[in-house]
Amino acid sequence: MRSRSAPPRRVTIVDVAQHAEVSTTAVSKVLRNAYGTSPAMRAKVRKAVAELGYRPSAAARGMRGQTYTIGVMLPDIRNPFFAEILDGVTEWLSDTEYQVLLGPGCNGEAAEARVTETMIDHSMDGVILIAPISSRSRLQHVASTVPTVVVGRHSHSTAYDSVADDDIAGAALVVDHLADLGHRRIAHIEHLETDPARIAEMPNAIRAEGYRQAMQARGLADGIDIVSTTYTQQGGYLGAQQLLARPRRPTAIFAGADIVAMGVLEAIAQAGLTVPGDMSVAGYDNTTFADFEPISLTSVDQAGREIGRSAARLLLDRIAHLDKPAAHIRLSPTLVTRRSTATPPR
Repeated sequence: MRSRSAPPRRVTIVDVAQHAEVSTTAVSKVLRNAYGTSPAMRAKVRKAVAELGYRPSAAARGMRGQTYTIGVMLPDIRNPFFAEILDGVTEWLSDTEYQVLLGPGCNGEAAEARVTETMIDHSMDGVILIAPISSRSRLQHVASTVPTVVVGRHSHSTAYDSVADDDIAGAALVVDHLADLGHRRIAHIEHLETDPARIAEMPNAIRAEGYRQAMQARGLADGIDIVSTTYTQQGGYLGAQQLLARPRRPTAIFAGADIVAMGVLEAIAQAGLTVPGDMSVAGYDNTTFADFEPISLTSVDQAGREIGRSAARLLLDRIAHLDKPAAHIRLSPTLVTRRSTATPPR
């Protein structure tokens, strides 16, 4: 019977000290960037660390107060906009000791609770929750346990920091652009929201309200037409099918997210229509595929990378200063016009 070989032994701080011919105290100081080590000492220790492939134990670091891990919860890994935010987070943390660990929220409160509790259980130093749908009280609970930054909720909580886009202004950019082109029948596809507390905070609900306000401001109140589905490609497809079945269909569709616009484009093509010849389409997020030449989607740029960088900066500030007042950043969007929008057909 073949004997099972023992797993390789983990390199320890004692191994590093022996290899560098210094004390374990000296190694510890170098690893913590503590005061009292000479440049020569730091060079010897870092050389030994590299040669041995030493990695500090997260569990041991956690017992000393920090694990240098940041938990990031993503609601939907298929939405490319969330990847833009994540890029910004990792970019900001690239020159630090912190590592990012991801957890899928899966667009459900129960799943979000499991992910955040697991992050807390693993002693992560802080968490960034992207577009969470959990209740305000649940978010307050998480923030009372671990430093927390919430992305994509229009909140003014004193317990956690937040970063969000000015969704009212972003929706107005789309409506004004389409109205200036001559469109009067401009429809909107939103993500269905029924919870009163979330309606007051979630970007999808506020984006829809921005659409309503902008249509009214342009004298187009009679043309307000909102279809409620989901912020998914399937949601965009189903929403567009409803709009195309109208007795008097719209000449332009404002999709609440680029991923929604992808489903809209699919439905329009299946109906034998063209964009923008028969119908204009605009999205929101300015994701990478919006600039893809065959798509060329007009979209609101809410600076996903900058949102991520701001969230990471706020979280590190919160970790360093637990008692500081909560900060709430609101970024100003811009509109990137491309070939998917044009004057309405005559």
